Amino acid sequence: MGGHTRSSRMGGHTRAALLVLADGRFPAGGHAHSGGVEAAVKAGRVRDAGTLHAYCAGRLATAGLTGAGLAAAACGGLDPVVLDEAADARTPSAVLRGVSRRLGRQALRAARAAWPHPELEALAAAFPRGAHQPVVLGVAARVAGLGPLDAAQVVAYEAVSGPATAAVRLLSLDPFDATAVLARLAPRVDEVAVRAAECAERAREGGDGGGVDALPAASSVWLDIAAEQHAGWAVRLFAS
Repeated sequence: MGGHTRSSRMGGHTRAALLVLADGRFPAGGHAHSGGVEAAVKAGRVRDAGTLHAYCAGRLATAGLTGAGLAAAACGGLDPVVLDEAADARTPSAVLRGVSRRLGRQALRAARAAWPHPELEALAAAFPRGAHQPVVLGVAARVAGLGPLDAAQVVAYEAVSGPATAAVRLLSLDPFDATAVLARLAPRVDEVAVRAAECAERAREGGDGGGVDALPAASSVWLDIAAEQHAGWAVRLFAS
């Protein structure tokens, strides 16, 4: 893997910052969003722990991988403006683009309080309506003293932990079963994070096969369509 597998130390920060960023209690607004699982429950795609596992695995391989690549690239020092445009291009759903920016705005607010840094102030000035969430988390990881692999792991984990937590409320699923789903997915989360960090390294190096085109661009048509439909519901438990 090389250097991007190791976290740097900046401003006295430690790897414990990774736990802060990945903690569901980090006030980044994710608790109000289901990661699409509310629509999946209504459609009958998620009914129990087994179908939740399949749903989360699919989301991890698509939106999770794409977001992890963007976060790793942002943490590695690629231009956030360029990466934000790349995030737009990788998010076909207008609803999901808006969700990502709202979550990014909230995540940036939390990060600025936790790790005051000129890079975060510059990001806030460049995107008054909010940058995409993975880009924000990548920059936050960078100023917190973490590396691209760490940033990728935060986003990959969030791609499955959010839906798993939401499923507990939506299905009255046993929390122990939801936690078991996350535990079984842990090796895949690691694999996705490593792949995303490798793509981000190629993007950073540039040249043939480099630049933002080297970043993952996986997506799910069903997730995009479901997000658009969900936004029109008169009654819903989650914002997305």
